[in-house]
Amino acid sequence: MASRDRFGRLAHRLGAVTDASATGLAVAAALGTAVVLVLVLYLPVGVVFAEAFGGPRPFASFGRVLTDPFYTGVLAEVFDRPLAIGYHAGNVLAWVGGVSIGLDGVHAPPLRKGLFGFTAYQAALSTAVSVVVGLPGAYVLANYEFRGRRALRSLTIVPFVLPGIMVASGFYAAFGRSGLLNDALGVVGAGPQTLLETNPLLVVVLAHAFYNAPLVTRVVTAAWEAVDYRSVETARSLGASRRRAFRDVVLPQLRPALVTGALLTFLFTFLTFPIVLALGGLELATVEVWVYDRVRRLQFEEAATLAVLETVVSLGVTYAYLRFEARQRAGGGGEGPPREPLFAGSPLDPTRLAIAAYAAVVVVLFVGPMASMVVEGFTDGSGFTLSHYAFLFERQAEGASYQTKPLPAIVNSLVFATATVAVAVPMGLVISVVATGEGRARSLVETATMLPFAVSGVVFGVGLLRALVFGVPLPGGWRLALTGAVAIVAAHAVAAYPFVVRNVAPQLAGIDHRLVESARSLGASRVRAVLDVELPLAATGLVAGAAFAFAISIGEFDSTVILASDAGSYTMPVAVERYLGRRFGPAMAMGTVLLVVTSASFVVVDRLGGRFERG
Repeated sequence: MASRDRFGRLAHRLGAVTDASATGLAVAAALGTAVVLVLVLYLPVGVVFAEAFGGPRPFASFGRVLTDPFYTGVLAEVFDRPLAIGYHAGNVLAWVGGVSIGLDGVHAPPLRKGLFGFTAYQAALSTAVSVVVGLPGAYVLANYEFRGRRALRSLTIVPFVLPGIMVASGFYAAFGRSGLLNDALGVVGAGPQTLLETNPLLVVVLAHAFYNAPLVTRVVTAAWEAVDYRSVETARSLGASRRRAFRDVVLPQLRPALVTGALLTFLFTFLTFPIVLALGGLELATVEVWVYDRVRRLQFEEAATLAVLETVVSLGVTYAYLRFEARQRAGGGGEGPPREPLFAGSPLDPTRLAIAAYAAVVVVLFVGPMASMVVEGFTDGSGFTLSHYAFLFERQAEGASYQTKPLPAIVNSLVFATATVAVAVPMGLVISVVATGEGRARSLVETATMLPFAVSGVVFGVGLLRALVFGVPLPGGWRLALTGAVAIVAAHAVAAYPFVVRNVAPQLAGIDHRLVESARSLGASRVRAVLDVELPLAATGLVAGAAFAFAISIGEFDSTVILASDAGSYTMPVAVERYLGRRFGPAMAMGTVLLVVTSASFVVVDRLGGRFERG
């Protein structure tokens, strides 16, 4: 009896030690997460803002930018003379009076858009095309059953796995002067086309649609499958036609998802960088590309001012997105439409003919660029060749130290991605535990996790460069600095942790709370309950989040191209950009290697049910 009591006291002490250790570990993880976010996210962004407002006249740089027609176009006069309402109204009337309508269309005097106006213009075009391409896909996935439907739906996660610079390489391989389209035209004796040179904006918009149409499809499909279809049947029984029932019953339930997808697409394309840099350069510059150019020219005040103005716009779009996303999450609850077999019935049915035509467009738009990149990596003007891959090996063996070598780029990408997983997964886990709580803390955490989306990678890279790479002075003569690989991993981890949160938090929120309460009633602390009950049940979300973090790091380009100080710290996306436009074949070969690595990450995410939707 005495020995049993002693054993019970010993077990109690061991349990107390374990609980205390677990609690200490949890506190350390929470503090570490807070320190990383403050030092690596909020401090760099704050330094960018301080740079823009610095100097004896804090708002002088904003005045120069806002009143410069190069930046704000026709609105420059409004910012220069904001109270001259009559003058501005007269300009508007004069412009409207210059519009003429003829047999060949509507003609209007040119409207100066400026850098910000053009950025918004190309984002609006890209959003419209993405919605037009993505909506039919949502209709097919939500209303029809067919072999491969699950795999096709899984492919809608592509925007969060494929690197932007690789997508740009694919479109360069398809539509460039040495691309696959011109190779095919040469076979039939047709002259080469110069679409990328004569209309680069069209190619950029198509590349953005490649990237964002699957996002629209994914968001709208989820909403369509949650439509209360009993209300549709009720409307049909009361005499409404199929079109009327869709317009009056289904469309209002889909509208929040449509707006959510459009806003998120606009945000991503407004903050676009690698696609425009690779396909358009400074001739098609967006705000992001121009900020990058200002940094390269060491014009930091102008770059910071543009970055702040861009962030204000993106935060406004992010706020609107969160509002509509909350409405979408609050809606639904139905079982969606009954799915009918896609290949049943007559093949000449107009609906199925339209779906077949849409499938052809999807193959050309989505499969064509990636296939072109792979093909161009293994061919030259005379046919099949391995010379492009041989060049990579030769450059590795004989290239000068300042040249971009392939092997270090591959090794760096893998090492940085592994380190990113080690940092981003604990950060995402801590934030997920807090996000599954109730009340104001949850809403604050959800808003905070959206900041990496609202602040572009270029702005973030500029902040890291000015704050941590150059160093922050500390009391006592010390200096806080992050350089080289450490700075790059920190940037990647901050970009990746929201994806860990998106995968882990929904699974934690879906756990039966009675299991947690049972563990607590048996003496487990809150931390032990998380470690012993909740985490094992959310293990697939953790692994999917880790795969996401790995893929995000592999493909991250925006901040990496700023922080990679020499050829020894280049990653695969940076190497692709360095080769692109200079050595076409090796660029395609390196892009193919990048495609293989990111495809492996996609397989892991897909098998584990990885998700981006916010829980």
